[in-house]
Amino acid sequence: MDEGRRLLGFPPVAWAAVVLLTGLAFTAWLAQREWRELQANSEAQRRALAHAAVLQLRQPLETVASELRAMQTVFLANDRMDQERFNQVTENLQRQRIGPARVATAFASRAADEHGRAHYRYEYITPMQGNEVLLGLDIASQRDNLQALESARDSNAATLSAPFVLRQGLPRHRDPLGITIRLPVYSDGVQPASLLERREREMGALAVSLRLAPLIRDALRGEVLDAFRVSVRDMGRADEAPFFDSLAAVAPDAQSYRQELDFGGRRWELHLMSRPMVQDKARLEVILSAGITISVLMALLLWSLATMRRRALDLGHEMSARFRESEARFRTLNELLPALVLLSDGEGRILYANQAARLRLGDVVSAGVPLTALFADAELRERVRQPVNSGDYWVNVEAQMIGLGGLEFWANASIARVELEDEVRLLMVATDISEQRELTERLSYQASHDALTELFNRREFERRIEQALSERRRGGRPCALLYIDLDQFKLINDISGHTAGDQLLAQLALAMRLQLRGDDTLARLGGDEFGLLAFDLDMAGARALAERLRTCIESQMFVWQERTYTVSASIGVVVVEHGDPTLKDLMAWADTACYVAKENGRNRVHLYSEDDEATRRYGEMEWANRLRWAMEENRLLLDYQEIVPLDGRNEEGARIELLLRLRDEDGRIVLPGAFLPAAERYGLMPMVDRWVIRTALAHLSDVHAEGRGLQQCAINLSGASIEDEGLADYILALIGEHGIEPSRLCFEITETVAVRNLLKVVGIVERLRAVGCRIALDDFGAGMSSFGYLKSLPVDVIKIDGSFIRDLEVDAMSRTIVSAIAQIGHQRGLSVVAEWVGSMSVVQALRELGVDYGQGMALHRPERVAFQRPRQAA
Repeated sequence: MDEGRRLLGFPPVAWAAVVLLTGLAFTAWLAQREWRELQANSEAQRRALAHAAVLQLRQPLETVASELRAMQTVFLANDRMDQERFNQVTENLQRQRIGPARVATAFASRAADEHGRAHYRYEYITPMQGNEVLLGLDIASQRDNLQALESARDSNAATLSAPFVLRQGLPRHRDPLGITIRLPVYSDGVQPASLLERREREMGALAVSLRLAPLIRDALRGEVLDAFRVSVRDMGRADEAPFFDSLAAVAPDAQSYRQELDFGGRRWELHLMSRPMVQDKARLEVILSAGITISVLMALLLWSLATMRRRALDLGHEMSARFRESEARFRTLNELLPALVLLSDGEGRILYANQAARLRLGDVVSAGVPLTALFADAELRERVRQPVNSGDYWVNVEAQMIGLGGLEFWANASIARVELEDEVRLLMVATDISEQRELTERLSYQASHDALTELFNRREFERRIEQALSERRRGGRPCALLYIDLDQFKLINDISGHTAGDQLLAQLALAMRLQLRGDDTLARLGGDEFGLLAFDLDMAGARALAERLRTCIESQMFVWQERTYTVSASIGVVVVEHGDPTLKDLMAWADTACYVAKENGRNRVHLYSEDDEATRRYGEMEWANRLRWAMEENRLLLDYQEIVPLDGRNEEGARIELLLRLRDEDGRIVLPGAFLPAAERYGLMPMVDRWVIRTALAHLSDVHAEGRGLQQCAINLSGASIEDEGLADYILALIGEHGIEPSRLCFEITETVAVRNLLKVVGIVERLRAVGCRIALDDFGAGMSSFGYLKSLPVDVIKIDGSFIRDLEVDAMSRTIVSAIAQIGHQRGLSVVAEWVGSMSVVQALRELGVDYGQGMALHRPERVAFQRPRQAA
């Protein structure tokens, strides 16, 4: 019986002991392996977190760089900027907050001093409160900052400064250290491609200042700071001390990790030392307890039925295999990703969603939400099913998704069909692009709309006309073009100023918009001109729409500073019912029809016909004949406008410019804009210029109304007169005939004429200057190469184009251009005159910029010359 209880000569208790010892040894081996795997997983998790720390710290820096790049795009689209618009653009772009780390966003404009050295002084700052100390600060006074700024300019890339003590932190602040991220700003146009073009078009720099400690704490909060003591140092500095240290306690056997962050030309080193970490030992405890229990049970079961031995072995194998199966690494990596990661089965049921997906979409796994339900578009929902059936996939598809609470957002999604453990799965990775899409749409709106009236601008209007013409060639709808030109609008600008004119344009735009039909397109074409594109109209319908707009404009009452104005409009209409016209044809026909409406008395509508071109030419010919009659009947008149020194000094004798006028057959005064185009077309300008020169020189002592002696009298010369080879001889002969001191005469030539006829201009100018006459270059700055031609033209005076003076108070670029012209003019020993001076505040601004003289309504209104005034009886 004892033999029956033995197995291979050993009693069952021995075998039970062997099994127990073997089981315990195996349990110890499993526990040791699990401990090593637990340590390896912890090390892998710490390494992943250390790598993620660099990505998390880079994210706010790249966010700021993206904001600066978007602001640079705004400057490239329109480089006119002021503090209010800067605040608005900054607020719109800072939707993704950086938190308490952000200190200020600033723009420093570039200006050269008299020695040609560049200075960058902060001009616009947001927010202004708490950052007033930066206003006017010159970056060029800080050598390191200047080098970083010039590097950013030449590379057109965001640059990062070394850590420094923020001026806003003085005299003391809890977190005084900070950094700046800079990006250059170029003048409006496309992105400059070459180094030379970047340097030529540089107009300043953008900068965002950040406090370091809040920036790093906010970027690394959560798992990184929980797992490590973090210190950061700048590897480009000789001082190796870190500029940030979280000062957390470290583990006795702390592991050390070093990561490098390259951004904006600088390199930071992140030193991460592991903190005491609570490890998940539940699985190890399970292995130990289960292994011991199993070993004991197996030893005991050896005393029971033989079938129980096999069942116990199978149970042990099953439990060991279950313990070895783990998805911890996959989940850990995906939990750290900022993108939305989802995994679904072949039926579309979501099996897994990472942390980013759960925060944006909710708990879609527990709720049993199918993958198709995440898409708002029905066509995209159908496409989600295709990868399962056909093996197709998406790559970077922009889709509108449904998030937590039913809120929709835009995402860039990619979907692929994968196989895991012989099971079909769908893997989707999506990135939230809502803010990027919103920014793109905002910039697109600004590029296609007029800022003053919020109507479409000329470029967008012409694009829509070309689209309508293209659709019409394919059998689309007929259309009509209305060209609307306000009558006598310049009078309001002259009397009440450009601010009043802008307000009137905005009021009329709103009134006209209320008269439109559903798909009509209204645009501001420039100045006081508007365009309207309407569809499905014949001639009668187009005329009725135009009359409705004309009546609407005529009925508007505009009140400004206790003055009431009414305004009217002349409207030219072109109906496209047949033929194949181009955009250029349509715009020219509409302009011609509008011209005919004005010629017929203004405040009326005219439909274009093929005879209108002849009518326009006849109108100009008629003006040419009327001009000849006026000269024969001595009905040409001269007004003068004084040119006033801006420094307040009293000069001996007045400086004036002569202005041409015409008295028509009914005694009304006609401004030169009505008859000079006809004179230029029909070659009458040399005759007109000679009349002005002859008349002025014959009565030079009797010009000023108050009898003041003239220090200088300016006379304009046209392009046609410049080409007259006998002009210089004619002027010199009159000077000798009337015994006039040549230095009292100044002849003005526009920049456009000077550039077009450079050789002839230089020849005439040199002859006149040789006897003492002075030469002025008029409308300076309007051309693209003004400063280049200034070196080739022997002139004494430059007159800044009035468009820059008009916008001086609202456009920083105009102010910069005026300052540059004044500085360069003074370096060449020239007098600098500003035209179109409309207010005393502009006068003060011009004084600050160093402009010598001013001319405009705010300083002196034109008066009739004394010798053409009626003589009073004694």
